[in-house]
Amino acid sequence: MTIQTKIAAAGRPTYKKQSKVLDVWRRLRKNRGAIIGLIIILVIILTAVLCPLFLDYEQDIVKQNIKNKFQDEKLVLVDEVIDLDVKNREAKLNGDNLRAERKSLSSEIGNLMKQGKKEEAEKVKAKVQEINKKLENNESLESKYSSEINSRMMKIPNIIHESVPIGKDDSQNVEIQKFGEPVVPDYEIPYHGEIMESLGGLDLDSARRVAGNGFYYLIGDIARLHSAVLTYARDFMINKGFTYCIPPYMIRSDVVTGVMSFEEMDAMMYKIEGEDLYLIGTSEHSMIGKFKDQILKKENMPYTMTSYSPCFRKEKGAHGIEERGVYRIHQFEKQEMIVVCEPEQSWEWYDKMWSYTVEFFRS
Repeated sequence: MTIQTKIAAAGRPTYKKQSKVLDVWRRLRKNRGAIIGLIIILVIILTAVLCPLFLDYEQDIVKQNIKNKFQDEKLVLVDEVIDLDVKNREAKLNGDNLRAERKSLSSEIGNLMKQGKKEEAEKVKAKVQEINKKLENNESLESKYSSEINSRMMKIPNIIHESVPIGKDDSQNVEIQKFGEPVVPDYEIPYHGEIMESLGGLDLDSARRVAGNGFYYLIGDIARLHSAVLTYARDFMINKGFTYCIPPYMIRSDVVTGVMSFEEMDAMMYKIEGEDLYLIGTSEHSMIGKFKDQILKKENMPYTMTSYSPCFRKEKGAHGIEERGVYRIHQFEKQEMIVVCEPEQSWEWYDKMWSYTVEFFRS
């Protein structure tokens, strides 16, 4: 067996410091006495969460990173976020000033009433009512700016590590390690789908009649082999100290938008009609959602989990790409590795998970 390990071109985000802004950001979080900045490690490390402050101070880094990922259409988002952030901070300051003025006037009303100056108090009350209207409009502006900032921030990619090779697609991946030598037989190698069909283990025609393209029936020993590999993967990770977990197969939109943009979500995920629920495209989504709105105690870290789930994907735009056999399908099953750890440990855990993956395939 030959195993080739490659670093995907522009595919490995970083947690390492990118600027003085991030240094300050981390110190502030540590001083709060709780682990708020957590690293969710999946097959890659999801880190270096961007914020408007970082974009403002490090525009060149963010824009070059977008170019490195060949997503030039997103460059305009950086300038839009910075502009909106200025407006949002101005609105917040205006709101603070209005609230301070209202508080002062409210005290003045009380004093005037105590002095029996009811007419003057009524005039001040009118000013307070006017301020309330201004505050209402100002709060609408703040909400609008925040929403527009967040929607754009979700589309700006995380900062990739400097060691990542830059390339448009997987043809430009860089091989970093190789196990064994590839053996090329002197006959044409059948496609995997052909092998499965010849063994009576794959029925695509029936699946098309039942559900359309992108689905399949696994039958007999092929179905048993499929289940056995998943079971082996589960037990392999349990033996590495990971906790086995079966997550929800549907999640709410706010969980989804926490890990991908709406456009990505719409291209991948199936929505349950009439409900705020989506079928998961991977258990990563629901496993990340498990820690939503929580502050985790440092002494309980790291959380190491291996999760099983069926996955459902639209695969929009994938036509013609590995459509034969059981690639680019709408339904499949997967075993994941998920680690939640402190930022300082993220690189160590990335290397561990990479080594576990290599060990698994070599076993």
